[in-house]
Amino acid sequence: MTDRQTQLIDALTGTAAGNRGSLQTVYEMTSAKVFGTILRIVRRREVAEDVLQDVYVKVWRRAGRFDPSKGSPITWLCTIARNSALNDVRRNGRQQELAEEEFPDVADTKILAADDWLCAEQDSAALADCLEELRADHRRTIKLAFFEGLSHSELAERVNVPLGTLKSWIRRGLAGLKGCLGG
Repeated sequence: MTDRQTQLIDALTGTAAGNRGSLQTVYEMTSAKVFGTILRIVRRREVAEDVLQDVYVKVWRRAGRFDPSKGSPITWLCTIARNSALNDVRRNGRQQELAEEEFPDVADTKILAADDWLCAEQDSAALADCLEELRADHRRTIKLAFFEGLSHSELAERVNVPLGTLKSWIRRGLAGLKGCLGG
């Protein structure tokens, strides 16, 4: 475990105890990555900013549920962000695509591959390896669903397969990932 991960776990523990300074630390350490996760799904900066605020309200309320034995803190935070963003898309519909020039305004300090924004750095290589072991159709649907934030309906339409088939591919792919990652 890295020093940064330990610091983040400590900040989440403090947040669970009601320490606002700890929540500020969590925000400062993770908001750029979490914002990038949200923006990739909702595709509009102003919407992403609203969802980001909602995510940290959820973190404030749910920090006591974080269990470091079940995963890294950034994975937990990005899962909350992804689910919040997808809920917003389901409520309000998908917004039009962002122009390429809008992406440099995101305040992350390093360029991240798609795997990195979902998982802590030490997990991303293992995830990439395990993704490569999946059948091509399973791998593609999982990447589109999780890294591009497409709903099952949007995804079934994009890959031109029945919804049941798509759900089966995702379920089998996730089971394969779980087995490969030792979960």
